[in-house]
Amino acid sequence: MKIKKIKKREEGNIISFKVLVNSSGIVMTEISGIPEEDLSKVFKGDELQLMRRIISLCNNKLFPLHNYLEEELNALNHPTT
Repeated sequence: MKIKKIKKREEGNIISFKVLVNSSGIVMTEISGIPEEDLSKVFKGDELQLMRRIISLCNNKLFPLHNYLEEELNALNHPTT
């Protein structure tokens, strides 16, 4: 029996922020990334501490932006088309 070798991923999403529009024309924002509890499965030592710091810095800026835009978009509450 031949076992297929799984190719290691060369990149992954640590944290991301998107402004999206759905098929109904509704604009929304999204924040996604690796869950905090999974960081230690991917990173160790200094890299783990660096990734935690990067995520913390990004969260401090992105969540207020996300919340602000969501409030504004909800207030508009209409399709873009």
